[in-house]
Amino acid sequence: MIIVCQIFLKNTKINGITLFPFIFLRNSEDRRNKVLINHEKIHLRQQMELLVVFFYIAYIAEYYYWLFRLKDPYQAYKSISFEREAYEKENDLKYLKKRKIWSFWKYYSKIK
Repeated sequence: MIIVCQIFLKNTKINGITLFPFIFLRNSEDRRNKVLINHEKIHLRQQMELLVVFFYIAYIAEYYYWLFRLKDPYQAYKSISFEREAYEKENDLKYLKKRKIWSFWKYYSKIK
């Protein structure tokens, strides 16, 4: 379910965020942004595969790992395996139809 929530995301640089089972968008016009929606749907699939709670544990742990190594919050975020998969595949609007289970796993081994 897609929810436009300007108050929740108002003072952030975030256009969209997925908190299972919802996709929150800052702007209502982003409902038509197929690339952004696809990116967030990839996160929904990742969250389901890791039974939601384990996704968040892994996401936060990986973020802090990269933050410690890179000393840059934005680069740490972009280095998270879940984000690497979502950014790499967001333009492929048919990706989720052909995506294999736990596809994010191969992004753990890629070091930026």
